Formats: sequence, structure tokens, C-alpha cells
Amino acid sequence: MAEAVERVKGFFASGRQAYVVTSNSEMVIAGRRDKEFTQILNQADLAVPDTVGLVWASRIWGTPLNGRVAGTDLLPRLCEEAARRGGRVLLLEGPEGLMSASAAAEELRRRYPKIEVEVLVIGADQDDQAVVAIRNISRGRDFDLLFVAYGHGKQERWISRNLKRIPVKVAMGVGGALDFIAGKQIRAPKMMRSLGLEWLYRLIRQPRRIKRQLALLPFIFLTFKESFKRI
Repeated sequence: MAEAVERVKGFFASGRQAYVVTSNSEMVIAGRRDKEFTQILNQADLAVPDTVGLVWASRIWGTPLNGRVAGTDLLPRLCEEAARRGGRVLLLEGPEGLMSASAAAEELRRRYPKIEVEVLVIGADQDDQAVVAIRNISRGRDFDLLFVAYGHGKQERWISRNLKRIPVKVAMGVGGALDFIAGKQIRAPKMMRSLGLEWLYRLIRQPRRIKRQLALLPFIFLTFKESFKRI
């Protein structure tokens, strides 16, 4: 976590735009099936492992990562850094799902009174309208952070298409992190998170996620396939 935060602070200091990916196992599989998506992921200036599955896989492959960096944890840490700068944050979400951006913005303002948080709700396929709206909201001042909550896949593609068109320093896809910040979803107890069992807690609370978990079987197969190649 600390290393990721330092990298983003470096992006702030550099003055150039940067793109952060919170990687998960589903994205790895999606990238295997869609080379364009792989290219989008590879364009990232920083990629962090958002799921314990990637950390486990890295150890099996013999290239161990330091540990999981959950987007839900990284988002507030970056806001804390932005607050030290008197910075600005934009939350972008679509008009579906739990609609958590406004409540998340209120919570972030409460935690970090020195940051300015704006919200934009617009569909992931309305690029031109979103770009115009962001420029208008910015009022001539860049946003330090843009958090895009369109869900994995859509949000990375959106950032890839539009980052250079908008006044934003660092953009990051955050999946369902705004739901947790807003208090609309409950995170696993800290002990379960430390044991890498947050996925199980979420599955118990949301049984419909079983389809997503079953979809990870190809990732497990890929992990062991790649490990055998290294023998």
C-alpha cells in the first residue's frame, strides 16, 4: 500500500497524467480473451493486485508480490494525500447499480475536510457528454484524482479512451469501492481480510456472486498451467 501511495505522489509531482489499474483475476482472464483489453491494462502507469488470487498466483509463479492492495483501501489513502495538497477529487459512476457516488463524496468530505469532491453520474458509453461535463465541472482547475466506478472492464476502457481529453492528473478504476465508502456494502471483518477470505465473506452475504466465483476457475487453471511451464 505504502509503495502504491508513493508512486501516485510521484505522479502528482511529475505533472503528467497517469492511469492506475486495480487488477483482479477476472481482468487477467478477460485479457487472455481480448488482446485489446490486455493492451489497455499494459498502458497503466501503475497496476496493483486488488485480489488475493493474484497474490497467490504470483507466489506460485515464483514472482511474489508484496501483498494485496485493495482498491477500497487505496482510494481513501489517495484522498488523504490529495487533502494534504488541498486537492480536488471527481467520482464518476453510471446511472445504475447502488448509485453510491453522492454518499461516498459526503463521507470523503467528512473524513478529509481539505479536499473538494465532485460527482458526475453519466453512462459509460457517453464519452463526449462526459468529457464536456468534466471540463465544465473543473472550472479551469485540474482534478488531482478521478475515480471511475463503471465496473471492471468498462472503467479501464473508459479511462483509456478519455484520459487525455480531460483535466485530470491521476485516474483509477475503482469497481464497487464507492459502495463500501458510502456504507451501502459492508466489508469483511479485518481478520478475514488479513487471511485473504474477503471473497468468501462477500459470497456469503451475496450468494448471487457464485457465478463470478465459478468464472474464476479458468484463472486457477491458468495459474497452474503457467507454473508447470516454469518447471
